[in-house]
Amino acid sequence: MDLLSLSIILVITLFGFLLAGLWVGFSLMAVALVAMELTRPGLAGAVFATKVWGSLNVWDLTALPMFIWMGEILFRSRLSSDLFRGLAPFTRRLPGGLLHANILGCALFAAVSGSSAATTATVGRMSLPELKKRGYDSDISIGTLAGAGTFGFLIPPSIILIVYGAATEQSIARLFLAGVLPGLMLASLFAGYVMLWSVFNRDKLPAPEPAPSWAVRWDALKALGPTVALIFAVIGSIYAGLASPTEAAVIGVVGALLISGFSGGLDWGSAVDSLRGAAMTTCMIAFILAGASFLTVAMGYTGIPRLLAQWIGAQGYSQFALLAALLVFFIILGFFLDGISIVVLTTSVILPMVMAAGIDPIWFGIFLVLVVEMSQITPPVGFNLFVLQSITGRGIFQIARMALPFFLILVLATAILSIFPEIALWLPNTMLNR
Repeated sequence: MDLLSLSIILVITLFGFLLAGLWVGFSLMAVALVAMELTRPGLAGAVFATKVWGSLNVWDLTALPMFIWMGEILFRSRLSSDLFRGLAPFTRRLPGGLLHANILGCALFAAVSGSSAATTATVGRMSLPELKKRGYDSDISIGTLAGAGTFGFLIPPSIILIVYGAATEQSIARLFLAGVLPGLMLASLFAGYVMLWSVFNRDKLPAPEPAPSWAVRWDALKALGPTVALIFAVIGSIYAGLASPTEAAVIGVVGALLISGFSGGLDWGSAVDSLRGAAMTTCMIAFILAGASFLTVAMGYTGIPRLLAQWIGAQGYSQFALLAALLVFFIILGFFLDGISIVVLTTSVILPMVMAAGIDPIWFGIFLVLVVEMSQITPPVGFNLFVLQSITGRGIFQIARMALPFFLILVLATAILSIFPEIALWLPNTMLNR
């Protein structure tokens, strides 16, 4: 069978299983099984057994359930209310007012959760009712939350960066460092857009509130204190070289339990629910990683990745042309797959040609995460859209329209990162090459 026919069969098989509702991990395993039987019949069982075990028996992945558990604990604590209460006095006087609390709140919560959906849900449940009560336009309120909720993928400790690092054998500590400045850049772009929007839409904003007293500001700082302390404990321990990502994840869980315990926001039932939620999310990701690992080996037997890399290399694409093509490719995939599935499904095929083009794999991980963030706010399977639908009752496509400006800002951010790659590489090269 020629490779073109085989590729068509495999693509049809994959999307057929996905459209039929089969879990992503099992769909990847099924496609790999079809590929193995069509190219190397009889080897599928042995390859499956060794690769599934090998893909999950990776030390770096031990950080994954711990960071997920930390986010689950904080999701069920009073952190979200303290977060909004702490940010409100410092944002209400900015152009755009409390809309910036959405952006800064998502950035702070992303730095202690690592999950895009958890960030959107946690901040949204607190901020959207407050913004509506104070008279803010619902479209921009929901749009800022949909866009800023994607910070959970980029700002460390990012679950998807751990998955990318494990799948590509890259340093998770370097990836975490590489995500800091792009995360701050993206938050600045979002805040800048909100300020610009507020200049031309004054009629959609409430009257400016009086400046808060110093006592109110001091209370706000005390509300933000535990969150900031946890961020410094987790991320600072990695950057200072005092802890590995796995050890920092344990510090994060202990810190989250202490914060929740002292604030009284976590009872025994919520603690059990957080553990159950972390186990379910970890198992889901593990199935996807196992399926992707099996599919990676199966694709190697077919020769499709090698032929694709050779074909692209023969086209003589520049780095920018290759990145532009990959941007379009990933955006299209984002219409049908979630972020983690995109990463584990494509890295084995894409990374060799990316490295052959002279692109740093650490930088490409940040580029990929930025593009994958777009999938969170693109219908029909954008996770952030589903989260906001459950909170607001609005339709998926209606929320996607509200999030469109922030989707375009994400495209702009990828362009800026491509032109100035040091935004991602300066921090890991400076701190880890000393």
